[in-house]
Amino acid sequence: MTTRSCPCGLTGPYEKCCGRYHAGAAAPSAEALMRSRYSAFVRQDAGYLLRTWHPRTRPARLDLDPAMRWTGLEILGTTDGSAFHTTGTVTFRASYRGGSLHERSRFERVDGAWVYVDGDFLA
Repeated sequence: MTTRSCPCGLTGPYEKCCGRYHAGAAAPSAEALMRSRYSAFVRQDAGYLLRTWHPRTRPARLDLDPAMRWTGLEILGTTDGSAFHTTGTVTFRASYRGGSLHERSRFERVDGAWVYVDGDFLA
C-alpha cells in the first residue's frame, strides 16, 4: 500500500495530517486550519472549505476550477491562533502552475472551532 504525503507540506501521510481534519477532527490552531484548507483546495473539497469558513463571510457556494493545479504552500508567518487565542492570522504563499497567491488570512474561533474569516492579498 502506498501512502500519499500531505499536500500542505508537512511530513507525514495525508490521512494522519490534513486528512483527519477533512474527516471531521477539529484543527488545533489557525495554522493547522490554514494548511488543511490549502489541502482541501488541492483535493477540490469544496464542502470542507465551506464548513471551515466563518458564517459571516462564507459564500453561498464555491465553484472550484478543476484545471487549477496547486504546487506548494509556504507559511511565512503567524500571529496568535493557538489554543490560547480566539483570533489569529496566517501569512502564506500558495503556489500554483503559472503563479502564486500571497495572502494574510484572518481566523476566529466559532463555538470552539477555528474558521477562516477573510484575507488580504499581498504583493
